[in-house]
Amino acid sequence: MATGTEPQQNSGGVRTTARAAITAPHLRTDRWWLAPAVTAAGLLAFVVYSTWRAFAGAHYYAAPYVSPFYSPCLAQNCKDMPSGPNADLFGSWWTISPAIIILVFPLGFRLTCYYYRKAYYRSFWASPPACAVAEPHRTYTGETRFPLILQNAHRYFFYAAILVAGVLTYDTVLSFRDPHENWGHMGLGTVVFLVNITLIWAYTISCHSCRHIVGGKLKHFSKHPVRYKAWQFVGRLNARHMQLAWASLLSVALADFYVYLVASGVFADPRFF
Repeated sequence: MATGTEPQQNSGGVRTTARAAITAPHLRTDRWWLAPAVTAAGLLAFVVYSTWRAFAGAHYYAAPYVSPFYSPCLAQNCKDMPSGPNADLFGSWWTISPAIIILVFPLGFRLTCYYYRKAYYRSFWASPPACAVAEPHRTYTGETRFPLILQNAHRYFFYAAILVAGVLTYDTVLSFRDPHENWGHMGLGTVVFLVNITLIWAYTISCHSCRHIVGGKLKHFSKHPVRYKAWQFVGRLNARHMQLAWASLLSVALADFYVYLVASGVFADPRFF
């Protein structure tokens, strides 16, 4: 007897012979498309902004502040930053923006991040666009083929992200100088940098890879009380990984934009003391 849910033939994706024959693409009545649309808009806005700033090659240093997009500066064409995180490792042959050298590491860390995978898989690839909404793709191979198999490099990008966060911490310490390199001063940019580095560290150590490195492969937590406490702390941060991912993405863009405004002469950095 026909029930109306017989398997459909000659179809792909989720509509295979093993699935119920529901003709509608989904049965959701809420605005399920809003979340992936907002996510796509947010990520696209950051991509456009960061691409512009990365290739600009200008207005990234206003003593004592250096843009997080350009730190550490590893090319000879970097601006002179006294006591700053600059090292001429690439020589004079590197002629394009020095930001391109370093941005590959935090970018790789975020691209392979478990949360960001979910975000751009759903928002850009519709894989799937939302829960209980069928994706339009006929086949699914997961992350077993090129290029998605490169997502497995996330742990190695985590190590690089730790180094970059360390450099940005150094930049934040340097922000307690005045434009003449005298210590014991604080400006609005210092506050911006403090907020940014706090969110950068919170996002970085809330990473799933960090949680595994800290407490993974332990058979008896009672024998490793320090690692167990660290694992619990990272676990609490990990529960807010999505929020920290967006907050740190916004803060690093704002820190760069602040340096751009000061370096381009839009306004002078307000000094508190």
